[in-house]
Amino acid sequence: MTILSWRAGLAAVMLVFAGYAAAQPATPQQQEAARKQVEQNLAQPYNNAPVWREVRSGQPGFTRLGAPPEREILIQPRGETWRQARVPVSLIGGLLVALAIVSLGGFYAIRGAMGGGESGSKLMIRRFRPADRYAHWTMAIVWVTLAITGLILTFGKMLLLPILGHDLYSWIAAAAKNVHNFVGPILIVGVLWMIIRFLRYNWFTKEDFIWLTKIVGNLTGHEYPSGKFNGGEKLIFRILLVLLTPLLIISGLVLNFPNLGQARDTMQTFNVIHMVLAYVAIAMAFAHIYLGTIGQKGAYRAMRDGYVTAEWAQHHHERWYNDVKAGKVPESPMVSEAEVPEPTRRAVLLAVK
Repeated sequence: MTILSWRAGLAAVMLVFAGYAAAQPATPQQQEAARKQVEQNLAQPYNNAPVWREVRSGQPGFTRLGAPPEREILIQPRGETWRQARVPVSLIGGLLVALAIVSLGGFYAIRGAMGGGESGSKLMIRRFRPADRYAHWTMAIVWVTLAITGLILTFGKMLLLPILGHDLYSWIAAAAKNVHNFVGPILIVGVLWMIIRFLRYNWFTKEDFIWLTKIVGNLTGHEYPSGKFNGGEKLIFRILLVLLTPLLIISGLVLNFPNLGQARDTMQTFNVIHMVLAYVAIAMAFAHIYLGTIGQKGAYRAMRDGYVTAEWAQHHHERWYNDVKAGKVPESPMVSEAEVPEPTRRAVLLAVK
């Protein structure tokens, strides 16, 4: 068989198939749609708005392209709604984060670092065991990484692109997206580990609510006696770690794994939810980071090295200090400074000065 005869035969088969398809009777829906289109062309030539309105409704029957659950859907109209919603959400969220930074910066400029209680008794207390510190720093590193990469993806085009240029910014944005997507699931481990290690210390008591009512005095150096964690720390733990972060994980998994079967409109909804949760969580995290670093002397070293001075414990967590002194907290022994390794002792003492 020559190539010419083969092509002719193939063309004949295709013509027969096309004729058979054309000869099939139209369904009632197709006939009604065709009738409406003819009437529309007569009344308003070249205006296909009714057809495209039907296409945008999401009803199947216009295309066989794609995969479930969106097969046959030619236009997904909520995409435009999602694009428009991202702008005000990003603006409000960015203002919230900026307000948190400016407020904490202003408070530090006026108040300075809260005193840590300089050592005079030559006694130290082990505040955090190694497993506690490992859990905290795993959570902190992963959480901060996700926060930074998320902010780059949201505001990078506006803030970084004009400064860095397209070439460098495109590399940074791609790296931020990949880091955010692959590091995100690790947050599951961090949250579970933190809850296991710290939940027992973060149950609210009557004294914690009293502490919260005296927040002004607590921030000006007249702290109400508290346990191992005060009411503010417990509130941050409950809202930021137990509530917001798991919701961020769930919404992030919906976005990270589109192969689980969710449609685009579902992912668009969860994207906005993820953004709102992230802005609120980041703003709260700034308060925690501030008090755990420059805002309170000795706080960073407590989590970094595990020890605090007895004066620091008495000043900031008097009820916990009294329990430690009475021997009621075996995991937090009170020891002499000489029993603490030299580098740790020196760093802790320097931090509270």
